[in-house]
Amino acid sequence: MSGSDAAWEAVIGLETHVQLGTDSKIFTTASTAFGDQPNTHIDPVVCGLPGTLPVLNQKVLEYAVKAAMALNLKIATHSKFDRKQYFYPDLPKNYQISQFDEPIAEEGWIEVEVAEKGKETYLKKIGIERLHMEEDAGKLVHGGSDRLAGSTHSLVDYNRAGVALAEIVSKPDLRTGREASEYASEIRRIMRYLGVSDGNMQEGSLRCDVNISVRRGPNAPFGTKVEIKNMNSFSAIQKACDYEIQRQIKAYEGGELVVQETRLWDEAKQLTKSMRLKEGSSDYRYFPDPDLGPIEVTVERRESWRAELPELPASKRHRYASEFGLSVYDSRVLTDELSMAEYFECVVSLGANPKTASNWITGDISAHVNSKKISFSQLPFLPHQLAEMVEMIDTGKISGKIAKEILPELLLNGGSPKSIVQDRGLGMISDPSVITAIVEDLLDSHPKEVEDYRGGKKKLQGFFVGQLMKKTSGKADPKLANQILSKKLNQ
Repeated sequence: MSGSDAAWEAVIGLETHVQLGTDSKIFTTASTAFGDQPNTHIDPVVCGLPGTLPVLNQKVLEYAVKAAMALNLKIATHSKFDRKQYFYPDLPKNYQISQFDEPIAEEGWIEVEVAEKGKETYLKKIGIERLHMEEDAGKLVHGGSDRLAGSTHSLVDYNRAGVALAEIVSKPDLRTGREASEYASEIRRIMRYLGVSDGNMQEGSLRCDVNISVRRGPNAPFGTKVEIKNMNSFSAIQKACDYEIQRQIKAYEGGELVVQETRLWDEAKQLTKSMRLKEGSSDYRYFPDPDLGPIEVTVERRESWRAELPELPASKRHRYASEFGLSVYDSRVLTDELSMAEYFECVVSLGANPKTASNWITGDISAHVNSKKISFSQLPFLPHQLAEMVEMIDTGKISGKIAKEILPELLLNGGSPKSIVQDRGLGMISDPSVITAIVEDLLDSHPKEVEDYRGGKKKLQGFFVGQLMKKTSGKADPKLANQILSKKLNQ
């Protein structure tokens, strides 16, 4: 911060709601499928009809514990469910089953890499206060929306009601919008690696509420906390935080009061706007859910689940840098999606040069995957085929130019790069006698340029290289061609 706001410091914490990827809901067998007709995935338990009893989905407990372990949280031996009372049309029972004072896990942390434009990338350790299980609410569809065009009323879809969530609450350790965005991104990355959630923000599988306050320097007491909702991307999290920080600073410096409230991020106008005054926890009148018994996670079960955890993104990033000598940037890009990391590791395990493989995967191949909206696991160009192409480049059998020429066909259909090169006669010309004959013919055809070169215009070597590549359709071995050309020109 600069100017008059130089002394201000932001204090940011995130509440991240992760939809656990189970086929059925947290307390019932009703489906969790997304995008179906409204109110087709409900049953008496979801609706809280008299005489119905919830039963905890054991897969939800497993996913929640694995998520907690990956976030270095301490798993509670015993925890319980509570009723959170509030009256809102999207809540069919008029209460939400959640966890209050005895959550499934507490006191953890993750480390994230923060890359700000124009600044050096740095590591930041962010504390995590707790992870608890809860059920989701339904969804209100308001009049005037695309689904209710021309309508003046609102309807409610209970398909999401009862879907299993893990709420992850960070400590107030974040200081910038960028840090908040990177933290949320790493949470999603970890959940995807674990296979406990797809983290799809557009479908609501991962939602973040941000709590922000500002204070006069790092030793000052916390200011009034404001919550921001309605952010459906990591860039929106960063922009909403940055906007709200400046809004609060401006308010304080103008003598205005910052009130504890919930605000919404307006993507179109790029600003936050007031939604409602924030409730306190006492307003929810929590009490233990009488229909659900306490949860016990035995040491045996806990260790069994721990043994199933995969290598996590941060560990992969460190390993790629130390084992393969890759840059921080390349390691970060390669580990962003598990399918990309697995593809890369398979290519390298087949003997491919890690740096060359990384360049192709993070460049042309990644661009193709993104444009086709597929994952690396769906790519027709298989890891052993890329390893074959990388080996041909590194041994001088083909140039990077030829590889780029055959790549589009390989990405669409797969196949052997070696076979395509042989069938089309695209192999590199690496016979010194053949290249020498072409060079001599080239110099005989351009006597004036040869004379000018020998007269001191050394930049003309680039002209001869270009002509040589043109004559050979880019198939001449560049290193060998340059050596022979330089020798002949300087005779």
